[in-house]
Amino acid sequence: MSATPKKHTKTQSTYAFDNTATTVAASQMRNALNNLADTVENPEALQRFENEMDSFFALFRRYLTDKASGTTLDWDKIKSPSPNEVVQYNSLKEANVNTNLSKLAVLKLNGGLGTSMGCVGPKSVIEVRDGNTFLDLSVRQIEHLNRKYDADVPLLLMNSFNTDADTAKIIKKYQGHRIRVKTFNQSRFPRIYKDSLLPVPESFDDELDSWYPPGHGDLFEALVQSGELDALLAQGREILFVSNGDNLGATVDTKILDHMIETGAEYIMELTNKTRADVKGGTLINYEGSVRLLEIAQVPNEHVEEFKSIKKFKYFNTNNLWINLRAIKKLVEQNAIEAEIIPNQKTISKGSSDINVLQLETAVGAAIRHFQGAHGVVVPRSRFLPVKTCSDLLLVKSDLFFLEHGALKLDPTREGFANPLIKLGSHFKKVSGFQQRVAHMPKILELDHLTITGNVTLGRGVTLKGTVIIVCNDGQKIDIPNGSILENVVVTGNLTILEH
Repeated sequence: MSATPKKHTKTQSTYAFDNTATTVAASQMRNALNNLADTVENPEALQRFENEMDSFFALFRRYLTDKASGTTLDWDKIKSPSPNEVVQYNSLKEANVNTNLSKLAVLKLNGGLGTSMGCVGPKSVIEVRDGNTFLDLSVRQIEHLNRKYDADVPLLLMNSFNTDADTAKIIKKYQGHRIRVKTFNQSRFPRIYKDSLLPVPESFDDELDSWYPPGHGDLFEALVQSGELDALLAQGREILFVSNGDNLGATVDTKILDHMIETGAEYIMELTNKTRADVKGGTLINYEGSVRLLEIAQVPNEHVEEFKSIKKFKYFNTNNLWINLRAIKKLVEQNAIEAEIIPNQKTISKGSSDINVLQLETAVGAAIRHFQGAHGVVVPRSRFLPVKTCSDLLLVKSDLFFLEHGALKLDPTREGFANPLIKLGSHFKKVSGFQQRVAHMPKILELDHLTITGNVTLGRGVTLKGTVIIVCNDGQKIDIPNGSILENVVVTGNLTILEH
């Protein structure tokens, strides 16, 4: 019988050394931030910048302390949430037509760029369906809600300094619509050199890649600093429904809204059943008696497979969140929100050399443990339809869905079935490459699995059923002819069929 390896505990001298190193690094950072503040000329900009640098410094100091004390979760204390900490959606009461909409505001996280899909500018302006962008669909959904219930639910967009200017131009087109769209910016924090732990920017107006938006955990601070939170409270708004700008399933659900008001919960996280495709998604756990979000980055290496298991952790976080506005205000004013820090390593070019930098980020879901009565609601998979890649784009553009008042609805024949698993290779990584090769959406109502790699083009009116695998060798080309029906087939090699 092998003995279980002992946890490595730090000696007193190691702690003393780490604490001294932490103090030195913190005071060097404080000096560097003060020097940065000296480069701001406009008094109004200075006030905002100093607030941001104070928030950044608090995050940085917490990062140093966590690193020195080696704070990780004790795996043995992680338990599955109790039944009252995770509620099933179908156990919620039917919605009350809708006295509670006057208490609601909707916020979309709009800080992301479309770079991973080869696009320039905010990701929210990628065309998704019938000429509509992500942003158009969000606006149409809320406009429909406001018309249907004679309500005035506002839409807020949290931008980053990367998406702010472009978004401001785009939202002008909604001025005549029955919706109020407000935007505000999340913080702009300095990237830090990985080796010296000092800030990359040398002045306030240093180039953009010296700065970063610090993840969506910055939402709480940014809402308060921008004045938007007080403005919402003044309008009688109590609850904020937050979701990722690229999740097309995140529509306002009045059943969850009513449930939140009835239970008095300050925070509700929508969870959905894990499939093999979601094994890395964060999950809700009970830790020392309170609800917490556990992300894969926090899991010790030897337990990663267990974390990915669908049996032990059945649900994952969709990042559709319902949060009480007064609770946010109170926690921010008390500096009480301490979400786990995610150190994100990046490489940037300075002159002719590549430099390793760190950006310290937090996630909005990790703050769940600070809110009273917080719990998860397990929602249907249809509320989680993110578009991260062109494989996702194929799914949401296909005949699997139809548009209704800006919301994507699943074709009834697919109800109860998992969405097909679609894997497109590197030729389809960018939206431009995808559009060129899939100019006409294939019919995929009976598809289970699709893999395409290499230089493959789909013709018009193609139908895919069952499992379809198309592999084109390097330097060759496969054109799937117009009107083809492919069912449970593997297509390989080189195929060009000319139209007669």
